[in-house]
Amino acid sequence: QIHLQESGGGSVQPGGSLTLTCAASTYPGCSPDMAWYRQTPGAERDFVAKIQDDGSVAYADAVMGRFSISYDNAAKTCYLQMNDLDFRDTAMYVCSQICFVDGIYQSYWGQGTQVTVTA
Repeated sequence: QIHLQESGGGSVQPGGSLTLTCAASTYPGCSPDMAWYRQTPGAERDFVAKIQDDGSVAYADAVMGRFSISYDNAAKTCYLQMNDLDFRDTAMYVCSQICFVDGIYQSYWGQGTQVTVTA
């Protein structure tokens, strides 16, 4: 069974920092291709950052220069370092992982961890 588990969310003041953690699946068909998305109630899920197995990364414009994604292959854990947080970063943050299952590649998702930026 493929299971991803996020942690590290919480409440933080504007300008503060948080590090989110995603325990990736150890299922043999799952790759180190990981991504973070975020979602607020009633809105679409928005891309935040991704890292691929070759180490390349990409970020949404809204978080460029403030957020940093990384992956520890030994620990099978993905991190999202978030700095200089502001109110617009308040959301449920969800991680995803690409896995090859039943002959196809597809994304699998965790349950999410809530980040609230509040004065």
